[in-house]
Amino acid sequence: MYVAVKGGERAIDNAHSWLAEERRGDTAIAELSVGQIREQLALAVNRVMAEGSLYDPDLAALAIKQARGDLIEAIFLIRAYRTTLPRIGHSRPLGTGAMACDRRISATFKDAPGGQVLGPTFDYTHRLLEFRLAADGAVPPTAEAEPQQGPVPHITGFLNRDGLIEEETASDEPPRDLTREPLEFPASRALRLQALARGDEGFVLSMAYSTQRGYGRNHPFVGELRVGQVAVEMDIPELGFAVEIGEITLTECETVNQFKGSKTEPPQFTRGYGLTLGHTERKAISMALVDRALRWKELGEDNVGAPAQDEEFVLSHADNIQATGFLEHIKLPHYVDFQSELELVRKLRAEAGQAGEART
Repeated sequence: MYVAVKGGERAIDNAHSWLAEERRGDTAIAELSVGQIREQLALAVNRVMAEGSLYDPDLAALAIKQARGDLIEAIFLIRAYRTTLPRIGHSRPLGTGAMACDRRISATFKDAPGGQVLGPTFDYTHRLLEFRLAADGAVPPTAEAEPQQGPVPHITGFLNRDGLIEEETASDEPPRDLTREPLEFPASRALRLQALARGDEGFVLSMAYSTQRGYGRNHPFVGELRVGQVAVEMDIPELGFAVEIGEITLTECETVNQFKGSKTEPPQFTRGYGLTLGHTERKAISMALVDRALRWKELGEDNVGAPAQDEEFVLSHADNIQATGFLEHIKLPHYVDFQSELELVRKLRAEAGQAGEART
């Protein structure tokens, strides 16, 4: 692509050197460390891990530093690195019911069994700039809340017990792996959820917002939103039992949606689901809303033509790495293509001019 660029490899090397210089910035200011990014820009790190499909806060922080804060570029770096890693096995399905919750809220039940924990949230802040942060002043600490220990029941389970919400159908069939197999349509719900979990937060948010505004017949309540740590277990054939190999932070959202019934299903509440790596609430909620909108066919609903109901449209355009690659390739040299278009336009204009003269 870059063969036609004046200067060739030398120009590209100089561009890389200039990029490194711009990334470093003013050398009179202390360089930002990977540890600082990991600890103090945690939400950006979490997004890169979630959309990069790799749970490693240190690598995500390094990618953010290398990308100069461009999160999509950082996600690209993580995805590319992920392809170099060997896969030595599979973990067991994660048990989010045993999550040690740092945050657990419900918009459906005030007195939720197990209690509600606000946790670290912007929800109740006044959105006023903290100028003490600019002056390197510490914001007064508050009492630290301990995460909830032990199993915390899912709130939708209580609706399920009374038969008020659709039942989830269990299956032992392993879902296809989107990171190893291309996306095909029609896609199963498990595959759709994988695509949404890796999808661009802004795009998924826009799709979710469209459903709330009427483009998808979606009237959701957040049944439960929880953020916390979950143990990862792996079966070891030589041992004959599962071993805990680590712990990761997850965000899980279950929505409860109105449903008046259809030709195949009785009136009941229906479900939307979102599960993402790290603390990524906006993404998990958006994912749950879009998941519900895409389930119109299995619930026997009518397709009203809303964008969020179009599986191929949503899943084909949710991935920001594919979108970025296709979008940004047009800034690379296309000299030959343009010259052929230019010659064609000149020829058509000449023919149109000759035809005009002939009429006169």
